[in-house]
Amino acid sequence: MQLGEHAPLPASPEDAELERVPNPHADTNYIARFTAPEFTSLCPVTGQPDFAHLVIDYVPGDWLVESKSLKLYLGSFRNHGAFHEDCTVAIGKQLVSLLDPRWLRIGGYWYPRGGIPIDVFWQTGAVPEGVWLPDQGVPTYRGRG
Repeated sequence: MQLGEHAPLPASPEDAELERVPNPHADTNYIARFTAPEFTSLCPVTGQPDFAHLVIDYVPGDWLVESKSLKLYLGSFRNHGAFHEDCTVAIGKQLVSLLDPRWLRIGGYWYPRGGIPIDVFWQTGAVPEGVWLPDQGVPTYRGRG
């Protein structure tokens, strides 16, 4: 486990080790949210940096994602070349594979590239009944106009 240990930033998402911990409230439906307002990856064509504000919401089952491992995993994209859609959906799918949550959604709010912002959204299905789902809180991109 990386928690409490010195853990350098992994060189790539493939090298990163996402970890999980038992959910002490596995009998209760609730939303856990992670926000990464400074997510960075590389354009696979130009090698230039891309920036996004990621919001991950999930209803845990038996497992929670360990937050330090998530921070290191997300940071490992810094030198990873992939399109916005690929990064966003791959992160969501990796978390689903690790956690088997009752529900998960990820919003990738990407800053403009070539003058066009790209927002990418993915979720596993309908939110469980009775769960309060707040807005992700990231406004649609607005230029100066």
